[in-house]
Amino acid sequence: MPRCAVVIAIFAALLPRTAQAQTIYPIDRAEILAGAKFDLKVEFPQAAENALKVTINGDDAERVTGAKPELIRNEEEQMHSAYWLRNAEIGKAGRYEVTATTATNKTTVVWNVYDAPERKARNVILFVGDGLSVAHRTAARILSKGLSEGKYHGKLSIDDMPHMALVSTAGTDSVITDSANAMSAYTTGHKTCVNAIGVYCARNVNPASHPRVETLSTLAQRRRGMAVGVVTNSELTDATPAGMVAHTRRRNEMNDIVRMFYDVKPDVMLGGGGAYFVPKGPGSKRNDNQDYIAKFKSDGYTFASTAQTLKAAAAHSETLQLLGLFNAENIDGALDLKYLKKGSVGRYPDQPDLVDQTRAALSVLSRHPNGFLLMVESSRIDKYSHALDWERAVYDTIMLDNAVKAAKDFAADRNDTLIIVVPDHAHPVSLVGTFDDSRPGDTPRTKLGVYADAEFPNYPAPDAEGYPPTPDVSRRLAVMFGTYPDHCFSGKPDISGEFVAAKISTDGKTYVRNEEHCKPGTVRLFGNLPFDAPQGVHSGDDVILTAMGPGAEALHGQIDNTFVFRAIAGALGLAAVSRP
Repeated sequence: MPRCAVVIAIFAALLPRTAQAQTIYPIDRAEILAGAKFDLKVEFPQAAENALKVTINGDDAERVTGAKPELIRNEEEQMHSAYWLRNAEIGKAGRYEVTATTATNKTTVVWNVYDAPERKARNVILFVGDGLSVAHRTAARILSKGLSEGKYHGKLSIDDMPHMALVSTAGTDSVITDSANAMSAYTTGHKTCVNAIGVYCARNVNPASHPRVETLSTLAQRRRGMAVGVVTNSELTDATPAGMVAHTRRRNEMNDIVRMFYDVKPDVMLGGGGAYFVPKGPGSKRNDNQDYIAKFKSDGYTFASTAQTLKAAAAHSETLQLLGLFNAENIDGALDLKYLKKGSVGRYPDQPDLVDQTRAALSVLSRHPNGFLLMVESSRIDKYSHALDWERAVYDTIMLDNAVKAAKDFAADRNDTLIIVVPDHAHPVSLVGTFDDSRPGDTPRTKLGVYADAEFPNYPAPDAEGYPPTPDVSRRLAVMFGTYPDHCFSGKPDISGEFVAAKISTDGKTYVRNEEHCKPGTVRLFGNLPFDAPQGVHSGDDVILTAMGPGAEALHGQIDNTFVFRAIAGALGLAAVSRP
């Protein structure tokens, strides 16, 4: 018997005896942009090399995709074989039936490969309000614009846009998404699973080895020679900004994500998370000696670490590539940064806000001759909502709105910029009334007014940026979260710092109330989450998208989150057919 036949026979003998179907990636009903690159992977639990066949519409898969096949027996010692076509692409729109067969099994999935219309937009600005829910928008409108006799005294910039859609956000493995999965849908047009970015979730152990799908960033660079920008007030390596460049099964692979930023080289990168860019040692979160700030500088990037240096760098006419890292971790939110001076403001007193960052990014990106793709994330709406700290979340909603206004001002005298504002997911949060300290009683429940007893709040008039100078007033909005751990609730904003509802218990596994908040006038709430959940969680509610500019007309009604990618690709004409 030839040696290769012996190897195959031994491999087959080690596999389970019961027949198992093979798995194909991309999955059934995948929608693929014509000319976008992807990895076709088939996992064969019992396949032998001489019985394996993969076809697309009846033809050999490698001939259709132009990619070289690779067969890996016993991939990562997991007792399955894997057939790969890496960096595959299909250049013609249509329905494609993908079939994988062995001597005993046959599996078929269907893909829809779609074209993109002629380019309509020179630029696209995608705003992601992380966790932005209807109650956040409503509360931000009340605090920022005012409300009396049932009518608002103005609209938010995110409201005053002509196109609107409801976006569904579920992933391949769960009805509830996370930011990694959700952002991946926006940037690749493919569904994936919780914690994954830019990949399908296969059997691979190595998080970087799962089958990849191309992102908008590399499509824009490769197809149009466009500039790319990534702006956030989270760590730059966090799930949403990482979704612009990353391919990983685990969103917490921060060191690898920095490398992926370096591989893609967006022209503008602004955010926090500086600790992941410097070599290991004091103040670093790296596990190696790589200095990525130095690497980017050596490649011609201007570096900024404060609001002042950011403004100066953006104003310089020769700045074409810009890296800004303004905090070792997350940039502080608007309430702490501008008014309370809490959080890390003492250590980083000159952090830019999201509006500063957006204006700087627009200044630099607009110097590029082929247009740009810019993603701007207001991340701490989500982080504060997890912490049950709605006031901070709403101040950051107002900050997002101000950043959107800056983008609308940029686009006002031109008709070439598509602006999209969309959450990645929702939180279970609702506005139910007002707390009024003048009401009798000494607990939040006795202070709560609903229906006719919910008088309008008495927040002070907003300043020029739309923020009330304080949310700590005697009659304030009652914004309630639907999910929470055991904690003590006061119905008042936490002026001392971000709210910490629960702390780890003595068993090191479950969470208990943070007794620091259990003071007179609070109530001890019993949580409704699993005992190992320290914070609130996301909800599966649809989220509201608003848009304006060329290509925005495609966004209407109820859509899947993957359609946002399709609308952007269509507006920029990113399909395989080259157009002027």
